[in-house]
Amino acid sequence: MARTSIYLNFPHHTEEAFAFYKEVFGTEYSDEIARFRDIPPQDGVAPVEEADLDLVMHVSLPILGGFHLMGSDAPESLGVPLFLGNNLHINLEPDTRSETDRLFNALSEGGIVDMPLQDMFWGAYYGSCRDRFGIQWMFNCTEPLPG
Repeated sequence: MARTSIYLNFPHHTEEAFAFYKEVFGTEYSDEIARFRDIPPQDGVAPVEEADLDLVMHVSLPILGGFHLMGSDAPESLGVPLFLGNNLHINLEPDTRSETDRLFNALSEGGIVDMPLQDMFWGAYYGSCRDRFGIQWMFNCTEPLPG
């Protein structure tokens, strides 16, 4: 089922922030917290620095009315400087790859593609962009590949 969520990035304190949100909303994480150490080796991609391995790669917390708050640490070693303004994304999870393509193409038109749509190691069709107004969008479609 398609859903929309807000994705927050923090400079090394995602776990602390989400423990706070968990207490405030009285809910439990959707899944275990994924750590940067969980990233499998990838050709042409440098491994995550030892100091960053236990940082949060992904966490999801249901808050109200089926809405999920998601988050990640943004270690400087991965080359993405974090500043107020790039620490929040609207995360779309369309039901199909074709709908994902349609939304991605429409929202990125006149904007900037930060990461083209592609199959990712966690099993999703993923990409990100900034629209022409500077709003950051993430796309995470889990429709299986045809065949």
